[in-house]
Order: sequence, then structure tokens, then C-alpha cells
Amino acid sequence: MKKRYLILALVIFSIASVFIGVSNISPLDLFSLTEEELQVLFVSRVPRLVSIVIAGMSMSIIGLIMQQLTRNKFVSPTTAGTMDSARFGILIALMVFSNATPIQKMLVAFIFALLGTFIFMKILDRIKFKDVIFIPLVGLMFGNIVSSITTFFAYKNDMIQNMASWLHGDFSLIIKGQYEMIYISIPLLIIAYLFANKFTLAGMGEEFAINLGLNYKRVVNIGLVIVAMVSSVVILTVGTIPFLGLIIPNIVTIYHGDNLKKNLPHTALLGAVFVLACDIFGRVIIYPYEISIGLTVGVIGSAIFIYLLLRGKAHGL
Repeated sequence: MKKRYLILALVIFSIASVFIGVSNISPLDLFSLTEEELQVLFVSRVPRLVSIVIAGMSMSIIGLIMQQLTRNKFVSPTTAGTMDSARFGILIALMVFSNATPIQKMLVAFIFALLGTFIFMKILDRIKFKDVIFIPLVGLMFGNIVSSITTFFAYKNDMIQNMASWLHGDFSLIIKGQYEMIYISIPLLIIAYLFANKFTLAGMGEEFAINLGLNYKRVVNIGLVIVAMVSSVVILTVGTIPFLGLIIPNIVTIYHGDNLKKNLPHTALLGAVFVLACDIFGRVIIYPYEISIGLTVGVIGSAIFIYLLLRGKAHGL
């Protein structure tokens, strides 16, 4: 798929996203909007669009980084326990700090997400059976263990409802003043692009990378820090978006090859387009109500995930 087609699709879906909703705003009346319509546009619709695009790009790219570092096409923040660990961190922040600020929650979530990802990587190092499908299953089991611990502490502290709000991604509550934290992802994505070639070398294995003069552990740690930070920021801003970091990099690899640096722009664009399309679908299918992005991406993403598993098995991957 040509990059220009993805850019065109992103522009079209972005325009559609701004003007679709209960408060109908016609693009033909863009220069004659009432004060109320302008408020809806700049307080709700534009922040929602920005958060969708950044979240879609960020989650897709960190999925690509994880797949490169683990040398496994079915590893992502969803299947490596990263998102579950971040949720556990948010719960701990709420328990320790009675009135936890977004920054406090983000920092604690980041620490737990990074710790959870490191534990998964250590488990990965110790597993002798390196089957491509077995590894993400181990990650899912690890994530479920962390999720169970989170549920236990949430139940003990009467915080089940708070925890449930992090389980599903939802853009409907995004308004001006409540989404700006997601901008932290932008410099992290730039760093990811600058380190793309080093991530590629690290993905070839520790011994090979060291022989080429690469500081393997430092590069891997930088990649995991980017993954943990972006996961924490996205889950605090919009909630969990399942399978996104898994399916988008795989789709790009199928049609564009395995060059990480060349794949990053395609992965970012396709991720943003995919989330925008799912968000628009969720807003129109039962209009004037809407389905959360976590549900639409989860259903579509799980179907694509099953296809990728069957495709990988058919090709002997």
C-alpha cells in the first residue's frame, strides 16, 4: 500500500470524525457556526480526533518495537502483560495517593509497566520452547495473573468500578483539558524513529548485535522504556486499545517487508487510520449512541489476530 493512500485515508477519516456526532455540524456551514457549535468542535471533536490519531500511531509503533526486540510477530503490549501491569500501577497510585494527580498515576503506571515488561522479557529468555505462537500465550497468561492481582486489590479497596473504567478504551469522554498528557507520546515516537536501525540490530540477537559494536542492553532498555511510557500515557488518557500493537505491524510487514525504519511511517499511518475507522464505525452503527473503541477494535482486532495465527501456521512461522 502506498504511503500517499494512507495519508489520503487519514485526511478523509479525520474530516469525517470531526463532523460525525449527535450535535451535527455540517462542513458546508464551517464558517457560519454558532457559538455552541464552535464549542463542540474545539472542546470535544478536535481533542477527540487528536487523541485518536496519536493513540493509534503510538500503540502501533510500540507494538512494532516489541516485535522487533523479541523477534516474535505475535508480541505486543497486549500480549506481553505491559498494559495489565500499567493498570496495576494506576490502582497502586490511587491506593497510595488519596488524590493522585495524572502525573503521579502516569509515573507509577510507567514503573509497573516497565517492571512487567522486564519480567516478561526475562521469562522469554528462560523459555527454551521458542514457538512463535507459544510466546504470546505465555505473555497472555502472565498478563492475566497481573490482572487477577489487580482485581483482588481493587475488590479489597472497593475500587472495582474505577478499575473497570481502564479496561476498555473510550474516546467519548475526551475533552479539552483532559487529553493533553497524550502529547508525551510524540517525542517518544521521534526517539523510536532515531533508534530504529539500532532496534533492528538488537532484534537480530544479543551475540550478533554485540559483534557489530552495539550496546545491546542499553538499546533494549531504551526500547522497553518507550513501550512502557507510551502504554502508561495511552491507558491513562483513553484506556486499553486491544490488539492494535499486534495486528498493525503484522499487516504492514505483510505488504511492506521487514525493514523497521521504513515500516515506522506506514505503521503509524495505518494505526491512526484503523483506529479512526473503528471509532467512526462505533459512532454510527447504533447512532445516536456509540460503541467504545475498546469493543470495536477488540472484535475486529481479534478476528485479524486469528487470521494472522492461521496464516503463520500455514506458512510454517
